[in-house]
Amino acid sequence: MRILLIAGAFNSLTQRVYAELGDRGHRVSVELVTRETPLAEVVRRRRPDLIVAPMLKTAVPREVWSTLPCLIVHPGPVGDRGPSSVDWAVRLGADRWGVTVLQANDEMDAGDIWAHADCPVPPVGKSDLYRNEIADAAVEAVLTAVARVASGTHRPQPQATLPAAAKTGRPRPPMRQDARRIDWHRDTTDTVVRTLRAADSQPGVRDELLGETWQLHGGHPDDTLTGRPGELLATRCGAICRATADGAVWIPELRPPRAPGEPGTVKLPATLALGDRLPPLPEVPAPPGPGDGRRTWSDIRYREDGPAGFLEFSFPGGAMSTDHCRRLLAAYRHACTRPTSVLVLGGRRDFFSNGIHLHVIEAADDPAAESWANLNAMDDLVHAVLTTTDRLVVAALGGNAAAGGAMLALAADEVWCRSSVVLNPHYRLMGLHGSEFWTYTLPRRTGPEVAEQLTTRALPLTAATGARLGLVDRILDCAAQEFTARTTRLAVRLASAPSARARIAAKKADRERDEADRPLAAYREDELARMHAVFFAPEQPYHALRRAFVRKEPGGTPAHLNAGESAGT
Repeated sequence: MRILLIAGAFNSLTQRVYAELGDRGHRVSVELVTRETPLAEVVRRRRPDLIVAPMLKTAVPREVWSTLPCLIVHPGPVGDRGPSSVDWAVRLGADRWGVTVLQANDEMDAGDIWAHADCPVPPVGKSDLYRNEIADAAVEAVLTAVARVASGTHRPQPQATLPAAAKTGRPRPPMRQDARRIDWHRDTTDTVVRTLRAADSQPGVRDELLGETWQLHGGHPDDTLTGRPGELLATRCGAICRATADGAVWIPELRPPRAPGEPGTVKLPATLALGDRLPPLPEVPAPPGPGDGRRTWSDIRYREDGPAGFLEFSFPGGAMSTDHCRRLLAAYRHACTRPTSVLVLGGRRDFFSNGIHLHVIEAADDPAAESWANLNAMDDLVHAVLTTTDRLVVAALGGNAAAGGAMLALAADEVWCRSSVVLNPHYRLMGLHGSEFWTYTLPRRTGPEVAEQLTTRALPLTAATGARLGLVDRILDCAAQEFTARTTRLAVRLASAPSARARIAAKKADRERDEADRPLAAYREDELARMHAVFFAPEQPYHALRRAFVRKEPGGTPAHLNAGESAGT
């Protein structure tokens, strides 16, 4: 079918629906809409057989939904209504949630039901839940609904005819800041964490800190530190620790509130955002090893299971600043001193990496210089992975990867992906040529012609398409919560295999042969020369594109999304 996706943004769920439908042979186009978009005119021009709205904040006009099927993806169980569905799921500590695919009509979230799917709600942040369990359920429900529309025989079920027992959700109001307020003197750690996680990516929790108003983003419990409720206790890796009524929480990021009529503000690591306002606090390192069962937070952890080592990392939004890259490189070098034959890089749920940290760059006094420092730190990390010849390295992607983060994964000997992962192995949409040795690793895996297509078309790929093209070596069809355990078992098995030593020896020989043919330094020099020319030229599109991305400035539908329309790759 010819399917038109309409969405407020080409976000993670829209990308995944786009790629999944394209993999199944549908002709998929995209229109990013606002309240001012003449949607009826767009539909007349595109002439789709079906409209699917994976993420839409505006109403579909009657002249559109009355003429052809228009499916709205609502991230809530049957009967749920309102724009803050996932926020409420996290804030209330729900055990299960769901996704409902509805026919658009005059009333938001009240249309006839085409399909629905439920999902568990693990103790994670809203954005993590949305990109994983909610997205898995959404894709299941969308594919079911699309198949039912294509059959021509299925009739959606009016919500009014459903028995009360089938309506596991209910209408809920938008979650405003007054409902997100934290009482630091009374609220327990668990309550504070749920409140923070229900707003982790957007909009954040508005709060007073050091005499100023901030949006707090993200929250992790800590049972090892205590103090006067509301007091700042310590810092760790850019995060701040704040006391609750019965413990403490780590807050990784802060953002100044946006003033009416002003551009969006920049979300930053908390200590960087506070800058000179931050009083002297101890930098408390995370305890090594698995600990004593008490909860705490670290964005980088190393552990071992027999002959396999696991370097796990998780950075907000998948963005890796200069500091993130340097700390991860130090941890990687430590891991390489350990007596293991397999080293797994990644392995946690949610984002693997999205490359350089555009927010930190945008906020820097000299964005060009910070771009350069960040890129070189990424290159140093990727170089370390590429030149590891005494063990096998596995990149384990429990979540999405893009740009330099996708190329970091390709530096490993094997790439393992959860089946729901979306890959964006390109840089063009930010006006960049890219580095991270992609001109060496990408053609080596896909061949030069496919590498050229991937980097110029700049479209999202499913893990299945990535495997078909040579980007992915193993797909794990499992829930997000199971990914770490599954990768652990597979890595231990790989490390214990009789063929492991022979594979390591062959890998070392291949690297030496490639180095003799063309040194890695030559690839890096060529890539960095092109990036330097972009970073330090104010007229280059990168600077305006970065600013628009970070500050969420509105834009139209990028032309590349409809160049030939998606139907697999």
